[in-house]
Amino acid sequence: MPVPPVLGTLESALYVDDLGAAESFYAGTLGLQVVTRQEGRHVFFRAGDSLLLVFNPEATAHPPRPGSPLPVPGHGASGPGHYCFKVAAEALDTWRAHLEAAGIAIEADFRWPNGARSVYVRDPAGNSVEFAEPALWF
Repeated sequence: MPVPPVLGTLESALYVDDLGAAESFYAGTLGLQVVTRQEGRHVFFRAGDSLLLVFNPEATAHPPRPGSPLPVPGHGASGPGHYCFKVAAEALDTWRAHLEAAGIAIEADFRWPNGARSVYVRDPAGNSVEFAEPALWF
């Protein structure tokens, strides 16, 4: 039997210890729409046609209680993660200026061997956040 195709990424997760700081960064500074939040556990953001899930790893590391209506297996990570936002090539200079104006340090800004450009910053939890043009992979 052939393997059915994967349609794309529906959601990706980052882990933080301060959900308020993450919400200020992703919603306030980056302008992402908050889809849902649960105090002390998570904040979810719309990122184009996918979601960025930001979790407190202490709240999600344990399996759900028996009989939980949402039996999502325990998950989490420690140390900095990575997330890449797909942005138009012509918008990268504007993104860089916006980030700098917000006091966000640019960690790297370079062109890959294929000519695509990426700009890297860190979120308040230390996760690596990249803004890259689609030509990086497509």
